[in-house]
Amino acid sequence: MSPHRPFCRKPRRALSAVAALLLLTPGSVAPLCAQTAPAGQHAALSPGSGTEAAKPDAAKSETAGDRASQPPPRGITEKAIDKVKEVAKSASDIFNRVPCLPPKGVMTSMGSLSHVASKLAAGLPVKIIAFGSSSTQGYGSSSPEFTYPNRLAAQLRRQYPTADITVINRGRGGEDAPEMKTRLQTEVLDAHPDLVIWQVGTNAVLRNLDFTETEKTIEEGVARIQAAGADVVLVDPQYSPRVIERPESARGMVKLLGRIAALRHVGIFPRFEVMRDWHERQSIPIDKFVIADGLHMNDWGYACFAQLLGDDIIRSVGQIKVGAHVPADVRANRPM
Repeated sequence: MSPHRPFCRKPRRALSAVAALLLLTPGSVAPLCAQTAPAGQHAALSPGSGTEAAKPDAAKSETAGDRASQPPPRGITEKAIDKVKEVAKSASDIFNRVPCLPPKGVMTSMGSLSHVASKLAAGLPVKIIAFGSSSTQGYGSSSPEFTYPNRLAAQLRRQYPTADITVINRGRGGEDAPEMKTRLQTEVLDAHPDLVIWQVGTNAVLRNLDFTETEKTIEEGVARIQAAGADVVLVDPQYSPRVIERPESARGMVKLLGRIAALRHVGIFPRFEVMRDWHERQSIPIDKFVIADGLHMNDWGYACFAQLLGDDIIRSVGQIKVGAHVPADVRANRPM
């Protein structure tokens, strides 16, 4: 893992550190989310959370004496540090109600994220594409800031403050492998990513799609992503009422994606088992991480999912950077 660098006395290096800190802010997420959810796809914000209206009259009434008594303007470095603190607070506030704990005994296989690790080691920009359906797009979150791709971006930027990391959201609600196949080239491969996190399979379960054809489509897609020079991490379906009411299909999809990950030597994040651990072992009520539709995650669900996924990515990159041999099909035990 890359060490945090203190601010240096040389102006040029100080400005570089400030620029890196500014990358942490959710406000700089323009490159993160190339397409945000359409209007109405995010839950409404609570009353009073809108932008406060400007107050020109109060500003005009300021006297010369008042201006003289005000402290001098804050420097750009101090403002940047405040932004970093604000982002970190935003990332942790969501866990005040329910802590995000790593599940025990859940096996994860992140594989060897060699492309991401090599880019970070060389100081080159890293581009990650979150590819998937509505839970990638962020349906159920209260704002685009709380989608899992944006949460993941903030976490990685905190971990690697001097790195240029971009996370692009390519989620589109209602889709599964057949629809994603048609936009894989234009929305994923043409962007030349270093890592593709492919969330797939939930809608195949809900729509009773043919699993044989689904497996073939996903495997071909993974092969195309690998041929383009990117690392791959698959994400299986969520553990939620509308999915687990089809237990046989849900288990079948989880096994299907596991087979593809093993065959193609790519990473997999076992979202189904992680979320089941929240409910069955950590005794968290389902309505604490799933919205009322019984399918999509809420802000806490997306935040904890992003946190655990980010932890796995950081660990895999760290093992490669210190020279550890990480076989592509390695499996790591939690806790983290």
